Amino acid sequence: MNIDQQEVQKFSELAEKWWDKSGDFKPLHIINPLRANYIASKIDLSNKKVLDVGCGGGILSEALHDEGAVVTGIDAAGPGIKIAKLHAEKNSKSITYIESTAEDLIQNSQDRYDVVACLEVLEHVPDPKLLVKTCIDLLRPGGKLFLSTINKNPRSWITAIVGAEYIFNILPKGTHEFDKFIKPSDLASFIRSGDAQLIESKGMFYNPLTHKANLNNDLGVNYMMYATKP
Repeated sequence: MNIDQQEVQKFSELAEKWWDKSGDFKPLHIINPLRANYIASKIDLSNKKVLDVGCGGGILSEALHDEGAVVTGIDAAGPGIKIAKLHAEKNSKSITYIESTAEDLIQNSQDRYDVVACLEVLEHVPDPKLLVKTCIDLLRPGGKLFLSTINKNPRSWITAIVGAEYIFNILPKGTHEFDKFIKPSDLASFIRSGDAQLIESKGMFYNPLTHKANLNNDLGVNYMMYATKP
């Protein structure tokens, strides 16, 4: 099974904090509009079937729902799924949430999607190449794939671990492991080996002092990739 039980436990323990916009997930809430708007700029989401892989408490799922998508969110951490369901119900949002991995979903369901998003997840699984392949297989022909993760270099170690977790304390200590970071060239290779076409790569910058974020062309730390399935 392509999950790291320590990672699942870590995010399960944080489940109650998903919707605290000034808490441990503050950076995620700040970058979320960038992520959702980027996806919406590439495809009209109205009535499109969208799968949010590693949805956590539903932050991205709700944003894509608000763009008109028919959203299914999956996550291996049950407590996060519970929080996502409660928050959606409280805010009258019709979103399907399932406690599942992508690999289990493809074995147990015939559903295929117009869009699959797997954001800030790849650096938390044992086999990111398998997860990318599974995400592609979950797409309909012509479907759109959106991935995001963290580059693997000295700058990303200083920024995403030392800076974010130990200096600025904007993420809980232990959130990331440098060995699980992924170079853009490797992620592009994963996409091609899964028989999808890489269309665009974008860097994502978060300023821990101003708490502002933007998309750019610098893939040095956080980055996104957009691909299509033929």
